[in-house]
This record gives sequence, C-alpha cells and structure tokens, in this order.
Amino acid sequence: MRKFLVGASAAAVLALIAGCGSSGNDATMAGHSSTPTPTSSAPAANNADDISFAQGMIPHHAQAVEMAKLVPSRSTNPKMLALATRVQQAQDPEIQQLTDMLKKWGSAPASTDHGSMDHGGGGMMTADEMKQLEAAKGAEFDRMWTQMMIKHHEGAIKMARTELGKGASGDAKALAQKIIDAQQAEITEMQALL
Repeated sequence: MRKFLVGASAAAVLALIAGCGSSGNDATMAGHSSTPTPTSSAPAANNADDISFAQGMIPHHAQAVEMAKLVPSRSTNPKMLALATRVQQAQDPEIQQLTDMLKKWGSAPASTDHGSMDHGGGGMMTADEMKQLEAAKGAEFDRMWTQMMIKHHEGAIKMARTELGKGASGDAKALAQKIIDAQQAEITEMQALL
C-alpha cells in the first residue's frame, strides 16, 4: 500500500510539473488541458485551442455587435436594418455562451476589448476603420458596413474552422459549426446587398 501511495504521489507531482511547464499548445497532450475540467462528464473535456477560440471569439463578436448597433442611426435600408438586428440577436447570446464555457473550463474570462486583438488575421476592424464607419451615413455607410462585416464574418469563419480542426470540446465545436453556417449565409446575403 505504501509503494502505491508513493507512486501515486510521484505521478501527481510529475503531472503537476508537466502541466506547469506546458505552453498550453502542446500537440503531444492532445485532449488534455492544464485547466481544471469538470468531473461530471467526458463531453466537458477541452484543450488550449478551445480556450483560445472562446477568448478570441468574444471580442470578435463584441465588435460585430458594436457595428450592428451603428446601423439604425446611419442607414434607412430595411434590409440592412434587419440584418444588423439579426447579427446582434445571434452574437450577444453566443458571447454569453462562450463566457460560460470559459467559466466551466476554469479559464479567465475573455476581455471584450477588441482594441488589443490582432486586426490582421481575424477580420477585426481597426480603430481608424471604426471611426470612418461611425462618421459615414446613408449609402456610403451601407457600403462600408457591408464590406467591413463581410471581412469580419470571414475572420470569424476562419477562427471557427480552426476550432473544428484543433478543438476538443464538443460544445465549442458545435458552436463553431453554428457560427460557420450562420455567418456564411449572411456573407451571401451581404454580397447580394452590394
């Protein structure tokens, strides 16, 4: 019994050391995470890619919601108004869902401050682009908003595809697929508006 306890203690120490030394992106630890996972069921398992997806998508969605809120005061196009409403109604609850996932995984909640994000790869608008959009009205606003939101949606789809390929959480992967399906349909709709 004593040998078993010593062995179990040594294994726990080694696991702790391995977890602390991991960059959180170790491909050899696929399916494992240094964050605590609930013991109630296997579907709650997650990895660093799931956390990265959630933490990246929250500010990404927050900016889309911010863009959608600009439409009623700057556009009179009923199709634009309807689309902006749908964007906001879809992405606000997804932000909450992503936040809940991070809490469940014991990870720090993501900031909705999209100013700190890499604007190149994720389709995020820069502060200057947002200022230009805020200053526009009418047909100019409609064109700018549509072009920017297409770029924004393309970035979200890219992030969601990465989650499908690398993530471990069934919940996160299901949300990623939902994002791909919804935002691809909206891209098609926006291309028609242009």
